[in-house]
Amino acid sequence: MIASKRSPLVWAVHLSVILLVLLWTTPTLGLLISSLRDKDQLAVSGWWTALSTSTQNSVFRAPGADQQVERDGTFVISGNVLSGGDGEVQAFGFNSREPAAYLPGDSADLGDGEKLTVQADGSFEIVSDVKMEGSRGQRIFFTAASPPRFTFDNYREVLAAEGIGASFINSLTVAIPATIIPILVAAFAAYALAWMKFPGRAILVAVVVGLLVVPLQMSLIPLLKLYNGVGAFFGVPAKTYLGIWLAHMGFGLPLAIYLLRNYMAGLPREIMESARVDGASDFDIFVKIILPLSFPALASFAIFQFLWTWNDLLVAMVFLGTGNDELVLTGRLVNLLGSRGGNWEILTASAFITIIVPLIVFFSLQRYLVRGLLAGSVKGG
Repeated sequence: MIASKRSPLVWAVHLSVILLVLLWTTPTLGLLISSLRDKDQLAVSGWWTALSTSTQNSVFRAPGADQQVERDGTFVISGNVLSGGDGEVQAFGFNSREPAAYLPGDSADLGDGEKLTVQADGSFEIVSDVKMEGSRGQRIFFTAASPPRFTFDNYREVLAAEGIGASFINSLTVAIPATIIPILVAAFAAYALAWMKFPGRAILVAVVVGLLVVPLQMSLIPLLKLYNGVGAFFGVPAKTYLGIWLAHMGFGLPLAIYLLRNYMAGLPREIMESARVDGASDFDIFVKIILPLSFPALASFAIFQFLWTWNDLLVAMVFLGTGNDELVLTGRLVNLLGSRGGNWEILTASAFITIIVPLIVFFSLQRYLVRGLLAGSVKGG
């Protein structure tokens, strides 16, 4: 009876999970498909139409009069409006007011005895009984249907851009230490707040919780001034990897301490008491018992911190710089997009390249994510 009452709720939960998965994975799938599409088709249609024939309005300028040839007493300029060689012309015209006035195979009167004919395969002829004059060629407006086209050219263009490899190494140099250092510091602090009794412990826990809601943008400039003052006193350069590691450590410590403290507080007290009876010190308990048992929480925070530091642009520009030798991958791709305008093919390929490493990290550690986040939510010390 209980199972029958719960079954609708179970189905609702399953359907909700499936819906959430689709909502999160669909944009990534669309990004991948868009990054593999031909740039001309990508500019005129969405990724969901990638497997269907796309229609595009274009304009082609025919060669000038110097390219005409004489054939059977007439002068002819010929060519093909479909530069890619594939597709099918559905309509054409010779002015912008009526770009689809004629069907393939029709003859359009251009005046002065000239006639334009465009075939379905894109081939065209401009025929005149007298020799044509003028330096500019005739504009041909046409509507063409193109089959789906996929290519790796977008990725080749991004990966071949100057400085991409160095920026990739810079991002790894920033992200890996900026993930490990906060974990090391936060683990010691979390153990102290969870199991060591000292005056002011509750106040420190409240301060950590309060720091979780402090916006990064609010603390960025004060932190930068403090770091510059300390650096000037000790003669340390203003923008170094050490500076950005310390900045990311400061921004990541509140969440790390809060997450690890909740997890460690939920561990069985009997284990620590037994270790103390055997003569173990707090350091021995921390290294040999707490750290191995806290791996799910450590992995959970590592995922969040790595994703944050890898995708960060603001902190990297402030604490590391924007020079060619210091620029991280996100900054390099922003510059690449800025120099190319708003090309969608560059945007999609660049975005997918930046998420490859975070995806590898997430899927490697994701089995610990939920365990680490939920630990300590019910039971605490």
